[in-house]
Amino acid sequence: MDAFAPPLFPFGLLAAGDPYPVGVERRSLSRIVLVCEHAGNAVPAGLALGVGEADLARHIGIDIGALGVARALSEALGAELIHQRYSRLVIDCNRPPSEPSAFPARTDGTDIPGNVAMTARDAAARTAEIFHPFWAAVASALDRRTEAGIAPVLVSIHSFTPVHGDYPEPRPWPVAVLFDKRPRFSLALAAALRQGGVEVGENVPYKVGALGDYTIPVHGEHRGIDHTLIELRQDLIADPAAQRAWAARLAAALPTALQTIDASERNAP
Repeated sequence: MDAFAPPLFPFGLLAAGDPYPVGVERRSLSRIVLVCEHAGNAVPAGLALGVGEADLARHIGIDIGALGVARALSEALGAELIHQRYSRLVIDCNRPPSEPSAFPARTDGTDIPGNVAMTARDAAARTAEIFHPFWAAVASALDRRTEAGIAPVLVSIHSFTPVHGDYPEPRPWPVAVLFDKRPRFSLALAAALRQGGVEVGENVPYKVGALGDYTIPVHGEHRGIDHTLIELRQDLIADPAAQRAWAARLAAALPTALQTIDASERNAP
């Protein structure tokens, strides 16, 4: 774990024994920047969420398999990877911190007692000490590329459950791409995966929006850069071998998608 100086965290939520919230691997000027917002399930030692290790290991606490895929994909592409070490139950780094869903009080039938009666100071502490350092690292990575004349592409890696109690619809897709106002890279990636014989969903099992999401609206759309959010079904990436296999599929498809959008730029009137 990275070391840090406690004065960086003015609320005192994170102590010297807690892991730094951000992991950065293969820091570089790779065109693709990988982010994994729900990669970890750590909880600050001084925070009582009221849930046990079993719940933290479930999908409500972590995107199961996502970090393994992201790391294998980072290795295959030589791409920089930025991942979050704290559980989405502490603060969901793919939600605006002004939204209640950033601190879920109940999810998939499970109460999160430590989030039920949060004070404004509690929310501010988690936002300042976990959310902001993570997104500052992502912003810095994207800025470095822009300053170097590189058109960055933001790729967010997530996973979803085959069944979720909060959503009644079936979830048959092995992989999906999510987008909103700038769909071209997501659609190019979907097409490349389908060329490889992969079934791909679009904007399932979730849809991207400014209230329910942070990554795509803020760091993709507002910057005007190409981006996609990839969702992989958790039962298909449950072990390291499966994670590497899906990373290999994505590593083959992502360069094809890049070629597609680059060609569209060259051919634009």
